[in-house]
Amino acid sequence: MADNTLHDTLPEILYSIGDLADTQGIQCYLVGGYVRDLLMQRPSQDIDIMVIGDPIPFAHSIERKLGGRNFVLFERFRTARLELDDPRHGPILLELVGARKESYNHDSRKPITEVGTLQDDLSRRDFTINALAVSLNRDTRGSVIDLFHGNEDLQLHRLRTPLEPEKTFSDDPLRMMRAARFSSQLQFKLDTRTLEAMQAMHQRIGIVSRERISNEFLKIMQSPQPSTGLHILYETGLLEEILPEITAMSGIEQVDGLGHKDTMLHTFQVVDKLAEKSDKLWLRVAALLHDIAKPVTKRFAKSTGWTFHGHEVVGTRIAAKIFRNMRWPQEPRAYVQKMIRLHHRPIPLSGADITDSAVRRLMFEAGEDLHDLMTLCRADVTSKNPRKVRRIMENFNLVEAKIAEVGEKDMLAKWRPPVNGKEIMDELGLSEGRVVGIIKKKMEAAIIDGLIPYDHDAAMEFVRTTWQEMQQGNDNQSC
Repeated sequence: MADNTLHDTLPEILYSIGDLADTQGIQCYLVGGYVRDLLMQRPSQDIDIMVIGDPIPFAHSIERKLGGRNFVLFERFRTARLELDDPRHGPILLELVGARKESYNHDSRKPITEVGTLQDDLSRRDFTINALAVSLNRDTRGSVIDLFHGNEDLQLHRLRTPLEPEKTFSDDPLRMMRAARFSSQLQFKLDTRTLEAMQAMHQRIGIVSRERISNEFLKIMQSPQPSTGLHILYETGLLEEILPEITAMSGIEQVDGLGHKDTMLHTFQVVDKLAEKSDKLWLRVAALLHDIAKPVTKRFAKSTGWTFHGHEVVGTRIAAKIFRNMRWPQEPRAYVQKMIRLHHRPIPLSGADITDSAVRRLMFEAGEDLHDLMTLCRADVTSKNPRKVRRIMENFNLVEAKIAEVGEKDMLAKWRPPVNGKEIMDELGLSEGRVVGIIKKKMEAAIIDGLIPYDHDAAMEFVRTTWQEMQQGNDNQSC
């Protein structure tokens, strides 16, 4: 189809690129996600331009004549990247690629590439909504080239592959992950053939590197409604291939007519509820993993029914394994484990007989992540009984009121001990080791329990006294 409505929406610098292409007899087109987002009127940053022929000399021409900078060449892929300034849009990142066709060996993700036509290039794209092009040459500038009815799929909110889905997914199995990701980001539905192909081919994801899989998975977790993509991964079998610990939570087991809720479906609900309140990626991951140990800690007793004792502690160990297997960065692991370990701690504090020290201890353990913990705990309430939900939320309100009443809230929410380990060593003439750690923990516990104030001098006096008592105890034992 041809549609000139995009002509006036393009950054001015792209007109200049089109004019430069005309002087060199080159056909060039906007392609990929930038075109999709233009048609959907969504913001988009990176711009891909496809050239019929060799893009490298043309990229150098753009750099010289249009003031490009930060030029990077990927010769193996016949691709160049550079940055340009646009009068209205400011700096834009531009990537130039040559039209190509690709073929693959069955057990490899490395494509065999050849110079191709416009149709060759668009047909190798993952989905029809990404197989649209916009001409930049003056005579046809702004016209949309739609060889696979991608615009229709945009209107219908439908995800479909340009070629047979079996071929598209066989060439690059990561596209199955991308199907779940786009569905989750855009709230598009998969067409029947695409979904069936993913169900039939899900095991082929095994030839894709774990890093690429994790990248797509985390994009699903960052989408407005992550459960859309998570459900697709589950229904197609992909989730079992990449995160079997999650699928192990699915299903309801009954004994003596007593069943527990489907933990996986509950978890997906928790993730969505939390996503409504927070865009923090690793808090969302914590929501996904908060009940990860329930399958392995599940027990049934006739007197008490189903229990999951210790699932918070066991869950931290399973989370560490998942972080390794998924090649996730290790820096946020401790944060996620903290959220898993503490997610059942706040609600018991709503009782009238709870002491200030119990509240302080939670504040100390959560530290600066206390607000995130409370956000997760509220999202964890997924009951369909409105009276039960109201009662639990009122209890959370009581907990937060108690936290405020304890005082020192701002201090404890950003906990830093008033005396650190180095100061203890300097004061007592000790070298680093177990004894320093014991003294430091005793000092922190004394502050939490309200035995001494949060004060440097008081803490240091406590340190000296504790050390003296420890020495006296050692002397008594030696007598």
